[in-house]
Amino acid sequence: MTDISASDLTLEEKASLTSGADFWTTKALGRIGLPSIMMTDGPHGLRKQAGGSDHLGLASSVPATCFPPAVGIGSSFDPEIIERVGAAIAVEAAIEDVAVVLGPGINIKRSPLCGRNFEYFSEDPIVSGVLGAASVRGVQSRGVGTSLKHFAANNQEFDRMRASSDVDPRPLHEIYLRGFERVVRDAQPWTVMCSYNRINGVYASEDPWLLTQVLREDWGFEGLVVSDWGAVNDRVAGVAAGLDLEMPSSGGRTDAQLVAAVHAGDLAEGVLDTAAQRAIDLVRKAQARPTVTGPLDVEAHHALAREAAGRSIVLLKNDGALLPLAASRTVAVIGAFATEPRFQGAGSSLINPTKLDAALDEMRVVGGDEVSYAPGFAVEGGAIAASGRSADDLRDEAAAAAAGADVAVVFLGLPAAEESEGFDREHIDLPAEQLAVLDAVLEANPRTVVVLSNGGVVALPFADRVPAIVEGWLLGQAGGGAIADVLYGVVNPSGKLTETVPVRLEDNPSFGNFPGEFGHVRYGEGVLVGYRWYDAKGLDVTFPFGHGLSYTTFAYGQATAEVEADGDVVVRLEVTNTGDRDGREIVQVYAAPAASAVQRAPRELKAFSSVAVAAGETRTVELTIRRDDLAYWDVRVDRWIVEPGEYILDVAASSRDIRSSTTVQIAGDLVSLPLTMESSVGDVLAHPVAGPIVMSALGGFMGEMTGADSSAASMLPNDEAMQKMMASFPIGRLIGFPGVDVTHEQVQQLLAGANAGVLPQA
Repeated sequence: MTDISASDLTLEEKASLTSGADFWTTKALGRIGLPSIMMTDGPHGLRKQAGGSDHLGLASSVPATCFPPAVGIGSSFDPEIIERVGAAIAVEAAIEDVAVVLGPGINIKRSPLCGRNFEYFSEDPIVSGVLGAASVRGVQSRGVGTSLKHFAANNQEFDRMRASSDVDPRPLHEIYLRGFERVVRDAQPWTVMCSYNRINGVYASEDPWLLTQVLREDWGFEGLVVSDWGAVNDRVAGVAAGLDLEMPSSGGRTDAQLVAAVHAGDLAEGVLDTAAQRAIDLVRKAQARPTVTGPLDVEAHHALAREAAGRSIVLLKNDGALLPLAASRTVAVIGAFATEPRFQGAGSSLINPTKLDAALDEMRVVGGDEVSYAPGFAVEGGAIAASGRSADDLRDEAAAAAAGADVAVVFLGLPAAEESEGFDREHIDLPAEQLAVLDAVLEANPRTVVVLSNGGVVALPFADRVPAIVEGWLLGQAGGGAIADVLYGVVNPSGKLTETVPVRLEDNPSFGNFPGEFGHVRYGEGVLVGYRWYDAKGLDVTFPFGHGLSYTTFAYGQATAEVEADGDVVVRLEVTNTGDRDGREIVQVYAAPAASAVQRAPRELKAFSSVAVAAGETRTVELTIRRDDLAYWDVRVDRWIVEPGEYILDVAASSRDIRSSTTVQIAGDLVSLPLTMESSVGDVLAHPVAGPIVMSALGGFMGEMTGADSSAASMLPNDEAMQKMMASFPIGRLIGFPGVDVTHEQVQQLLAGANAGVLPQA
């Protein structure tokens, strides 16, 4: 097999290698000794189905460790813990003879309503890219492949198989592709999975601009492009565009289409050779992975899942230092999620966990008999729902339990039926029944802690009334233990929000443009996605991007910054733990040019670091901003441009908690645009060649327009106003105006000389 290449195969064999054998495996080719390999869903654990195959998690799968989904572990802001989780997932994959784990998903959380947000890291592309690259490195460090998904602009579930994400070039590059580029360049995933949707009218599976020009030619991707399961619209067009592998199997139907297209001259055989060779190369990589035998160390991986979950929890509020709880305090635990945990979302990433911790059980390990319990409300399909007890009875019992305890801990969350692959949420509200229970508990005992279980952002109308709020997200199988660790202070919380918690859904930038209509969704908010929008608009939020508290406090020193020889910017500062507990702080650096030619957010995250700092310790933190990350996409030249000038760097604890600021001078990129008769006077005057000549030629005209006898002068308050108006006037339309002493031919000659770089004669 090692010496075989695609060019040695028959046409039919080549075609066969570019589609699956069944739902999860590639085709074997016995003549050349090429085995099949298996791919299975991830990304937060292994979902290898034991029996029948399906895409939405309906069939049972072999037991595997359910690590925190991306919505949770993303809040760690820590590539190191994500790499460790990735390596553990790879071990489990290798034991089950799985060659490629389908993940990570790094699509942007454009709207909090996206039903699959629990599988994605952030509303920010730098966070998504850095953490996505860490996941890929972790899995592939053990010889198992990954599949970076869903490429691209797949930000909703509604009509996802057909809808066109209509995105302008700047937001497409700056927001929706930037994270993918980071992962590809930094970690080279074995495969990239193209998404179902269309992008500006073209299916992702048959878009040569996306799959070949951007992914391979611009970014240098070396692996295989696989379709999302069922994403192929036109197999021949897909292969021509750069799609290498169709999944699942079509039973040979689309293989025959490829063969017929080659015979008809509609598809070059060399293009099919390339796709088949990439399939062969993928199998070679898989066959080279180390042999791993079981059994799985269930306890060790569960312990890692608990550590990762502890790092994922975000302490949103802690007035009066209500947390951590003392083991001697009487605690009333309220809410069915404490015994029937929501630990993952539904759909293709549904894991069959090896174990499952319940928060109530884990809290009783610490608090013992001091911890009482009242379900408060029922969750669909749970034991309380089956008991038939009324909502009023459950609420009254919860209030009585709260009244008899020192502290009430109320577990609230979204029902599982509201969050899944395949459909979007309709609102961001918690169930009214749960909010009614919370109201009753608060009336009985104002010393109340709320613990949330949710795969996407929820509205928190009680945020000003509840002294302590813990965002528990979906934390995987060990989440119950991790919640207990944080509540009792065994773990000092350090997670921070990778997405904004808005006051209202209507404040979200995608509101009114989500989920679209008649097969199109307009990304009308442009580059102002997530916190960029809220900050640019000055909107109140419940909790800002990057926010998260600790049981200790951190002081930030004055930041300094310097530009390295390669153009990257290194930011340094001291961070001091001023409290009496060891802790971990996520230091964030935001950047913005002092002046810009294009619309920008007030600040954008460009670097971050999760730093462990012992009580009383001071640590020097160093963060690097890549020069490329300062660039915007210039639609005039269709490439990245770094603007020259002063940049403001804000070192912060959140997007709205700036602790220290500094500035640097950045050498920008030269943007040279060809001058035409439609170029503005301002464009021409700014040109080093044409500018001086045009200034001279326009001298008489400007004088006439601002002279006492000019009728136009009465409409122009001063020369500055005149200059502003003229700056946008097309140069070709000035010819013939009084005082303009140049002809049409002379202007054309001048512009041609300027474009050629010919200097004017003295």
